[in-house]
Amino acid sequence: MKTGQRGFTLIEIMVAVAIVGILMAFAVPSYMDYVVRGRLSEAFTALGGAQPAAEQYWANKRSYAGFDGAAAFPASTANFSYALTTATASTYTITATGSGKMAGFVYTIDQNGTHATTASPTGWGTSASCWVDHKGGACSN
Repeated sequence: MKTGQRGFTLIEIMVAVAIVGILMAFAVPSYMDYVVRGRLSEAFTALGGAQPAAEQYWANKRSYAGFDGAAAFPASTANFSYALTTATASTYTITATGSGKMAGFVYTIDQNGTHATTASPTGWGTSASCWVDHKGGACSN
C-alpha cells in the first residue's frame, strides 16, 4: 500500500514567499504614506482651530501680538510644534513644524486664512495656497 505525499516541497514554499514579498513591496510604502497623512491631520486641525481663536483674541485685545501665550493657542505634541512666527496689531502667521517622524513638514496659516506648505520631505512638495497632504504635492482642499 502506497501512502500519499504529505507536506509542501521547498519550491512551493519559495514560490509562496516570493509572492508575499512582491505584495509587501507594494503594500508597505502605501501604508506608510497613509500613516503620515493621518498624522498630518493633527497639524491641520490645530491650525484650523487656531484661526478663529486668533480672531477672538484680536476682538478682545485689538492685536494679535501675544496670542501665542493665550490658552487657545495650540500646544506642541509629539508630531508638531506650533509657533506664532509673525504677530503685529493686524497680522499673524502661525507655523506648525513637524518633529520626530513628521520632521520636514512645515505648514502655516495667516490672518487671511491662507494655508501654505513651506517645507516638506522629498517627494511631498510645497504650496503657497494649500496644505499638501499627499505625495507629489496634491492637496485635498
